[in-house]
Amino acid sequence: MSDKIKIHLADDHQVLIDGLSNLLQTVPNFEVVGSSLNGLSIYDDVVKDEADILILDISMPQKDGIEVLKEFTQKEFPCKVIILSSYDDLKIIKEVMKLGAKGYLTKKCAGENIIEAIIAVNQGQEYFSDAVRERIFSIFSKNNPKLNKNILIENPVLSPREMEIVTLICLEYSGKEISEQLFISQNTVETHRKNIMKKLNIKNTIGLVKYALKNNLINP
Repeated sequence: MSDKIKIHLADDHQVLIDGLSNLLQTVPNFEVVGSSLNGLSIYDDVVKDEADILILDISMPQKDGIEVLKEFTQKEFPCKVIILSSYDDLKIIKEVMKLGAKGYLTKKCAGENIIEAIIAVNQGQEYFSDAVRERIFSIFSKNNPKLNKNILIENPVLSPREMEIVTLICLEYSGKEISEQLFISQNTVETHRKNIMKKLNIKNTIGLVKYALKNNLINP
């Protein structure tokens, strides 16, 4: 049994497919098993290829990426989906994540993030490129005066995503509200919360608030 991660690429530009394929084939445990230039046969193609990961563009001819995801939801999801798009519109990001996509990258940063995204999503995590995550959080933070706008600066203990989770918990957002704001599942929120507690060696929300205030994640 192969331990390679099987990847199918779907984009309407062959040059982009070729470039991504060349990049991904440099990773020893990656295998590009197929590609699609339109959305009509993607479901059948990924099933035939037994793909683990589908890299999917939104702007596909004949059937776009959103329609492909809707088809996936009507059938048994054949693989995990990472959206690779030219758009960073929050409405589109929110829609595709609700339809079951596990990651979202913009094409301008694909070369920097796509390998990391595939590994994360294959391991059951959800993945956003830095630009997409910053876009999500900047819109959200406009209506939160207590939120430190420099939250995404590097932290020696917590990842940027974990800092976001800590901040929202301290602002008394529920797990459901956090999942809706950051476009991640409630299970993912809970996993992050447990990891944060373990990293910081704290046992409750009071400890989180103290940490957030001490590290200027929120303003008093």
